[in-house]
Amino acid sequence: MTDHKHHHRGDIARENSNRVESLTRTVDKLCEVGNGEAGSAVSQLRKQPLPSRIVVAEMIETLRSVLFPGYFGGSDISEDNIRFHVGSRLDKVQHVIEEQVKRGLCFTCTQHVTQCPQCSANAVEITRVFISKLPEVRAMLATDAQAAYEGDPAATSADEAIFCYPGMTAITNYRLAHELFHLDVPIIPRMITEHAHSITGIDIHPGAEIGKSFFIDHGTGVVIGETTVIGENVRLYQGVTLGAKSFPLDEDGNPIKGIKRHPNVEDGVVIYSGATILGAVTIGKGTSIGGNVWLTRSVPPGSRITQAHIRRELFENGSGI
Repeated sequence: MTDHKHHHRGDIARENSNRVESLTRTVDKLCEVGNGEAGSAVSQLRKQPLPSRIVVAEMIETLRSVLFPGYFGGSDISEDNIRFHVGSRLDKVQHVIEEQVKRGLCFTCTQHVTQCPQCSANAVEITRVFISKLPEVRAMLATDAQAAYEGDPAATSADEAIFCYPGMTAITNYRLAHELFHLDVPIIPRMITEHAHSITGIDIHPGAEIGKSFFIDHGTGVVIGETTVIGENVRLYQGVTLGAKSFPLDEDGNPIKGIKRHPNVEDGVVIYSGATILGAVTIGKGTSIGGNVWLTRSVPPGSRITQAHIRRELFENGSGI
């Protein structure tokens, strides 16, 4: 009986030793230097810490409470304390923005040093300019909230849209990210819009240009690509895609960056659920695009494009729309 216990204990010890050795080998491989893989641990060892998804998300929620005081971040706001509320939150969040912007700049910095004075200085100036743009962002968002109220018969007020509508959440994140995008901040704008994407199902690239009074109703599944240009008073419904038709490749077979590949949507356009518009086409002012339409060419102002219209053109012309 005693020999059996010793044998059993020996088996357990060997299993534990094998487990530790296997784990050690795995850790060594994951931390190998010079493997050149994207996302490898060593690819960022010479730089500042990476931006934090959690901190960036918290940063945006603080900014949301600054843009809409009383709606988010506490409801005990009055005329007597609103300046203190906004000022204290901005004072706190500006340091967070500076740190995350600096990390974003260092993410693409070529200096490969632990402390890059230029990245730090740039982060301070970018943050100053970004915060100075917040009143303009809020003014744009006020038009978006009003558009939601006017565009949805179920909305009882613009306040309800601010509180409840996923479209307003996604548009708020987009408009903040868009300002940072134009200040040439790497990675952080995408983190901001992808945070909204994860909680609303609405995917807006921060590089898209979107005018005032923009309304996304319901919203789930909406995709707006990087080079999309949207005018004023445009309304989209769920499942709409404003995407690219193809990706031109360079001589090495890699997608060519920085070229126009997404639609232009002019003022007053309405695009109903499930419609897909691809390529650098123009949807003329005041056009209505019906549900589930697939469109890869420009249409003139005032058009009414439906599936029946497309089927008729296919029949008459023998070509797609």
